[in-house]
Parts: sequence; structure tokens; C-alpha cells
Amino acid sequence: QVQLVESGGGLVEAGGSLRLTCAASEGIYKITNMGWYRQAPGKQRELVAGITSDGRANHSDSVKGRFTISRDNAANTLYLQMNSLKPEDTAVYYCYADDYFSDFRYWGRGTQVTVSS
Repeated sequence: QVQLVESGGGLVEAGGSLRLTCAASEGIYKITNMGWYRQAPGKQRELVAGITSDGRANHSDSVKGRFTISRDNAANTLYLQMNSLKPEDTAVYYCYADDYFSDFRYWGRGTQVTVSS
């Protein structure tokens, strides 16, 4: 069982930056795709960015050019660099990881990001 723990959230002013980290409890060799979702109050969870095991990344249109997803397989860690933050980026951010051997998706518990105007 892979456990994911997010960190790096917090309160930041509009235009600022944050770097989210998602640490996996076990080797990422057990994992294929990883990524980030977010959920704002009263809204559905939305995909922010995803990355394959060989580093191919995609970002949602709402964050393209501002956020960058990356992963360090040797360190069992996923990152989300968030620049030029906007109040509408305020949400709980969740990381996920897909099991290599099954269709199971692991989830972290989330980290709060709040952007003040």
C-alpha cells in the first residue's frame, strides 16, 4: 500500500508562488502516472496536472504557463511549482498515484492553498 503525503500549501498573496510536494511512502517503481487535482469549496474536483513515469506532463488550460508538474523517481516525490497565483487557485490540492499492477489509484489527504487578492 502506497501512502501519499502532501505538503507546501499555505496562504499567499495573488501573484505569489508556492511549491507543493507529494512524498510517496514506497518506491515509485510501483507507480505509473501521478498528478494533482484540486477542489474548491462548492465545486467539483478538477485535474490540475499529470505526469507519466517517464516524465511526460500535461497541465489544465487554467494553469498552463503558471504551474509546472515534475517528479523525482529516485526521491519518490512529486512536485507542483505554482507561480503567478490567482485567488481562483484557492482550493485543497490532492496528489494521486496510479498503481503499476492494477487500476487502483492512491490519494493523499490534501493540502490547502489559499490565495488572497
